[in-house]
Amino acid sequence: MDNNNETAHILVVDDEGAIRYSVSKTLQRVGYEVDEAATGEEALDMMTKREYDVVLTDIRMPGLTGVELLKRIKDLSPDAIVILMTGYASLGTAVESLRLGAHDYLIKPSSSQDIRQSVSRGVERSRNLKRRRALLDAIRSNVFELTHAPEDSTASAYHDDGEPLAASAYDSSIAEPMTSNMTLGPLTIYPGRYQISVGDQPIDLTPTEFDLLLYLAAHRGRVVSCHELVREVRGYTVDEAEAREVIRPHVSNLRRKLKQTGQDADLIVNVRGIGYRLSEQSQ
Repeated sequence: MDNNNETAHILVVDDEGAIRYSVSKTLQRVGYEVDEAATGEEALDMMTKREYDVVLTDIRMPGLTGVELLKRIKDLSPDAIVILMTGYASLGTAVESLRLGAHDYLIKPSSSQDIRQSVSRGVERSRNLKRRRALLDAIRSNVFELTHAPEDSTASAYHDDGEPLAASAYDSSIAEPMTSNMTLGPLTIYPGRYQISVGDQPIDLTPTEFDLLLYLAAHRGRVVSCHELVREVRGYTVDEAEAREVIRPHVSNLRRKLKQTGQDADLIVNVRGIGYRLSEQSQ
């Protein structure tokens, strides 16, 4: 199954009861918690009542088709992981499904191994997205505290007459927390694009580099061990020595990309024998 001990919740959608039963049993045998829906409409109703890591749906169904269900799910939850199944494969349908945001496309009858592997990848993707959202929430919360909770006294946030200072009176290097983009020192973070910028220079990052930077930003002010970075960013646990080998190449690539923007100082500081932290310039 996946590396996370928490049970993943899967929704299987198919109008044929025998197929629902077979797919559900295939997934239950490896520890997933599985619910079933006979129609797209029933699936949407169930999704309003609980959160699913992965939705596995047939394409050809009476009423709401699998592709139409995919569109509706993506409108409700853009990060939802949807796997489409079909016994009538066509390149056009596959391309359209992936363009609409399907995670995978399986041809029926699919082997138990193919189903499990596809769902396992979907669960991993789902949890990576949840970790990223948690990091963004932590950064927004951190920034909100910095902009709304003065360190020494209420005097720093208020005029002498007791009126609050205007927003422009706060540190201009820190963006408002509710905007889609976030500014931390010289960095601007674009959460939906795996992209940051330093000044006017955009930098494209891999998902791991992006999540690594987000985690360090969410925990700026302290040194984060490599073991913690692997666990929280990559989603599995290794010892510290192995963790250093896993994290080092990603940090190296991230530093290289940051330095290409002409920054004089490393924004990511290596604290030898302990881990990494963002430099004071990112505060």
